Amino acid sequence: MSTQPALGPALDPAHTALLVLDCQPAILAALPEEGDREALLGRLAGAVADVRAEGGTIAHVRVGFTEADWDAVPAANRSFALLARHRAMHHEDPAAAVHERLAPRDGDIVVRKTRHGAMSTTDLDRQLRERGITTLVVSGLSTSGAVLSTVIDAADRDYRLHVLSDGVADPDPGVHDVLLHRVLPSRAHVVDTAGLRALLRASTS
Repeated sequence: MSTQPALGPALDPAHTALLVLDCQPAILAALPEEGDREALLGRLAGAVADVRAEGGTIAHVRVGFTEADWDAVPAANRSFALLARHRAMHHEDPAAAVHERLAPRDGDIVVRKTRHGAMSTTDLDRQLRERGITTLVVSGLSTSGAVLSTVIDAADRDYRLHVLSDGVADPDPGVHDVLLHRVLPSRAHVVDTAGLRALLRASTS
């Protein structure tokens, strides 16, 4: 018996991008357990490989600041003012690079942002639309930060959305669970890495 209805509609890889958000050493370090970090990276590496194998797009999004970026953060910004004050996450710092296990390859999209959402301070939306991308699979860190902000923004931009349930994480497990089960499903299909693989292959079966 097919499980396709529970997973959602099949994904057309030619029009699908996997967004890998903030998978940087400095941000991964906020997850309390090293084992959790390694397991997450393993699942994400598998998802990246699956999307690449089916001809989909990988888009890496990382947070990183120049001196000018830090100076432009107002004191009213509760998320980034302290970071700017301490000159943290310089864009050339190795701790702000995409984790080596998920290193970008030729043909991937790579953008640098200075706020939570993947699109508000980048040209990601333009690059996706130029490639004909209409469906986004959102993964990475953190569920209450970049993932939530990106899903809300992308929904308003009329993308078809999936959230990778075992490919997102947050330092606060309780917040993660509420968002994943109560908030994000109102804007996106929620699917795990095995389900993503099935949906990608369903379009050609």
